[in-house]
Amino acid sequence: MSRLKELRKYVENELNRMEDADKRNSAVAHLYGVSLAAAMIAKKRGLDPELSSMAAMLHDLHAYKTGSYDDHAHKGAELAGNILRELKLTDEGETDIICSAVYHHDDKLVADSPMDEVLKDADVIHHCMNDLSKPVKEKEQARFDKLCTEFGM
Repeated sequence: MSRLKELRKYVENELNRMEDADKRNSAVAHLYGVSLAAAMIAKKRGLDPELSSMAAMLHDLHAYKTGSYDDHAHKGAELAGNILRELKLTDEGETDIICSAVYHHDDKLVADSPMDEVLKDADVIHHCMNDLSKPVKEKEQARFDKLCTEFGM
């Protein structure tokens, strides 16, 4: 089994513990949507699509497990590191890359490392394209506009 498939299996097991079916379905859709977008963006930018996809599968897991978005990116990075070490899916360098992306993914107005930016952009793509009836959030507008230019949309 590939590393990404193994991680997805773990994440799915965690999400299946969510009692509210609508929230669980939303969580699955978001994590998989961001994961796909992250792989595509990373591939286009010459970065590792597997690591970016793994980061995306973990980026909101803390919020889904606890029901709280309070400091979820920073707490989520710690959770991601623990999961990756427990499953022995990545070496320390890869774990650091993934945890950094998770840690910074909510800082949409700040530019960080290239892999951090992939996760932020994938998150924005999913937020903006998942429900086209909703307006783009102000804090995501500039990033979304840049992505539309990058992808010719």
